[in-house]
Amino acid sequence: MMAGDTAINASLLSAMVQNIRQHGLKIYAISGAQGCGKTTLAASLQLALRQDGLRCGVVSLDDYYLSRHDRQRLARQIHPLFAMRGVPGTHQIERLHQDLQLQLEGKALTLPRFNKASDDSCADLATAFFDVLIVEGWCLGAVAQSAEQLALAVNSLDMEPNAAIWRDYQNQQLQRWYEPLWPLFSQMLYLQAPNWPTICRWRQQQEDLLWQQQGTGMDTLTLQQFMLPFQRWTEVMLGGQIWPGVQRVQLDSSRQVTIL
Repeated sequence: MMAGDTAINASLLSAMVQNIRQHGLKIYAISGAQGCGKTTLAASLQLALRQDGLRCGVVSLDDYYLSRHDRQRLARQIHPLFAMRGVPGTHQIERLHQDLQLQLEGKALTLPRFNKASDDSCADLATAFFDVLIVEGWCLGAVAQSAEQLALAVNSLDMEPNAAIWRDYQNQQLQRWYEPLWPLFSQMLYLQAPNWPTICRWRQQQEDLLWQQQGTGMDTLTLQQFMLPFQRWTEVMLGGQIWPGVQRVQLDSSRQVTIL
């Protein structure tokens, strides 16, 4: 766990485990922006549930990214910005839907994996049964914007040629494919960061740690560019435009829980 990382305090984790046990939840979602501690929290929850005797799997929404080949095809067909992974429309959302249905039906799952270093899909995990499946992702719970909201530029990507096509497609994908999935999650926890600048600082801390531990990572400028596609939907969610079924957990600037 990173120094200063989330909100993994005993009361939060205990409440999550108790909720899953008490209600027999089969799917538990953890949503939140980059750097807020979703992965760490998911791993801690998995460990706690396994210690409690439950078969527990974890998968990230990132693992459902389209392959590099499929994103390049999307970039040719829709807009060049879709070559970058991240935004709604760049996930194997139908596969996620199938996996959620299988989990709810008590059937075995073959979960995907995505290699961020190669920016491509990699070998699936072995097929397994799970009592509980934890799904974590940055835009879980996101909802479509109005035409007026969508027309507003958020950052430099929105000034790219024909960027409105890129935004419109994301919005259509959210409304058509993503939003219908949210009710399938037995529970969705949303880790709410204070603001976008804090999120960017947290993400920079993660990258700094990678440099320290592995001698590799993104430089500051590359990271700033990497974060741009995530800004629109992240700020929309921070502003309260989110699926009403989420349970909010407010984090302070040090990733500590302030409101449960």
